[in-house]
Amino acid sequence: MPLKDLPPDARPREKLLARGPGALSDAELLALLLRTGLAGKGVLQLAQELLDAKTGFGGMAGLLHATADDLQRIKGLGPAKRAELVAVLELARRAMAEQLKERAALDTPEAVKHYLQLHLDAKKHEVFAVLFLDSQHRLLALEELFRGTLTQTSVYPREVVLRALHHHAAAVVLAHNHPSGTVLPSRADEALTQALKAALALVDVRVLDHVIVAPGQALSMAEQGLV
Repeated sequence: MPLKDLPPDARPREKLLARGPGALSDAELLALLLRTGLAGKGVLQLAQELLDAKTGFGGMAGLLHATADDLQRIKGLGPAKRAELVAVLELARRAMAEQLKERAALDTPEAVKHYLQLHLDAKKHEVFAVLFLDSQHRLLALEELFRGTLTQTSVYPREVVLRALHHHAAAVVLAHNHPSGTVLPSRADEALTQALKAALALVDVRVLDHVIVAPGQALSMAEQGLV
């Protein structure tokens, strides 16, 4: 059904303005971004199909981590709609980055995990990244340093130390993703963390945490007592 045929209090825009964004479903919020459907398919139906696991990306998180190329396979998503959806994710990343630059990362551990999820959640290959922090634990930079199968031999402590010195970092948060879907740290993850702690300690840089990201979730090794 076209949005104009819905009762006024059921239309997403009017509903949002009257009751706030929390009153809208994921599909309704997405429909506001998409604005129009296509012939024979209303915008709400298109939005729901994008969120569906079989026809789309398996929820809002999967959709927002999709690249412009991923979105191109969906009929009804032209260049403008694809660009808007990708822009939403980038705005979320930048908003979280600003928050971490203004406040100590350890004051907002959930924001750190969400920020890393936005960067690493949907990657189909393993990536090792580092948050470089100043002496007050505010964000200086995020860098993806290694990719592929991550082991103690494929992540080079020397490179991490060099990048920490480049940013004049006082501390770091390590991060990597598990595309397989589990956030449980392996023995290799624990060994890698300890190796990097030892290397960075030589230049007086602290490892505050090692966050493991998987689709829809993130785990802090520090909270598990493993850092």
